[in-house]
Amino acid sequence: MFQTTPIRSKTAVQHVVIVSFDGGKPSVMRSCRMPHMERVVREGAGTWTARTVFPSITLLSHASMVTGVVPRQHGLVWNDWYPEKGYLKSPTIFKLAKASDKKLTCGIFAGKEKFAHLMEKGALDAMTVTGGGAVVVAESAATFIKRVKPSLTLVHFADPDSAGHSKGWGSREQKAAFEHCDRALGILMDALRSSGMADNSVVITSADHGGHDKTHGSAWEDDMNIPWWTWGPAVRRGTALKGPVRTIDTAATALWLLGVPVPKTMEGQPVREAYTGIS
Repeated sequence: MFQTTPIRSKTAVQHVVIVSFDGGKPSVMRSCRMPHMERVVREGAGTWTARTVFPSITLLSHASMVTGVVPRQHGLVWNDWYPEKGYLKSPTIFKLAKASDKKLTCGIFAGKEKFAHLMEKGALDAMTVTGGGAVVVAESAATFIKRVKPSLTLVHFADPDSAGHSKGWGSREQKAAFEHCDRALGILMDALRSSGMADNSVVITSADHGGHDKTHGSAWEDDMNIPWWTWGPAVRRGTALKGPVRTIDTAATALWLLGVPVPKTMEGQPVREAYTGIS
């Protein structure tokens, strides 16, 4: 349902980091050795049964994740890098954050070239795409975090999706990819701590889609269910969320946490249940 008036929180949160595990099927992630993700779950709030958009495809889903609207509204309905197609019809959270009276600092660090479609000129202070794997992506993001102390950062780990398409969802190789991504998540959390940002930061960990066999994109539960967990001092510690959570809610939550007005055209809603001390 669309909001009738803009929403803006009264908040002490100064930094939001969104971490996306590409192909993050909850049942597979929960079967892996992921101590940093386990810490997020243990100390944070969230659900293993959040929902992505249909079709459950990487670029469409991430576009919804950062615009708060479904594909028919944001207009990005392809799934590869086509420079001539340009950017989204709907503003991203980075554009909204930059255009707000706060003029926040933003960055995207991704493991797939096609993420360039989300990188609107003038909306980002750092734009990095690399095929070197999750740890390389995390190290690049960590350098930015420690140097700039950005307000809003998206970090994308491509490894599980690549392994899923090659060897299958739930394969030994994909589980190894998730564990590699967990090490990368640890790098980001260490960067927040060493930069002095941890006390006023929120981390949101999620995914674009799940998968089955060696593919995804369907309306099946295996493809549509995704994790959504959040961690930080403003989070209700150890809370399993009761209300539904959608990938489009990530955008609204990030803006709300940072005190940036959530536009009435955004379909997603802040996941208020996950946080405490924010009005």
